[in-house]
Amino acid sequence: MSRIGNKPIDVPAGVEVTIQDHKITVKGPKGTLEREFHKNILVKMDNNVITVERQNDEPFNRSLHGLTRTLIANMIHGVTAEYTRSLEVNGVGYRASKKGKTLVLNVGYSHPVEMEEPEGITFEVPSPNQIIVKGIDKELVGQTAAVIRTKRPPEVYRGKGIKYAEEHIRRKEGKTGKK
Repeated sequence: MSRIGNKPIDVPAGVEVTIQDHKITVKGPKGTLEREFHKNILVKMDNNVITVERQNDEPFNRSLHGLTRTLIANMIHGVTAEYTRSLEVNGVGYRASKKGKTLVLNVGYSHPVEMEEPEGITFEVPSPNQIIVKGIDKELVGQTAAVIRTKRPPEVYRGKGIKYAEEHIRRKEGKTGKK
């Protein structure tokens, strides 16, 4: 029994959902998302309520049941309200800026690191040490934020680098002098 997979998904007003041939399309005020789902999963829509069912109780189908329901719910949430991910840039001289659709990171290398906005993603730089990644696809927003973080991951001795806003870096003590 899947508690998550059995929960119905309410479709809010202004969102149009189309289901055909194991493919779901969600259109909303922020944009359009498409996704294919596995042939063993049944997705039905009645009176603006989507239900997800599985064919049988095989372990593979049980694992897909809750996953498919969550992915569809994330799509509906994304087209009504965008997903955001905040990053912080810590370090002396470390900063971020935006030139057109390019994010420019000065994070201690001999050259600035430049990243283009992927399709469906926007970068905001409200201050030189803060980056906000926005988009309607939750998976793409998280992946883009992770790629930005890999350009200079946080360092455990001084805390320098790019980290998620809610992330806590466990600091190490470092070397002590000879006794």
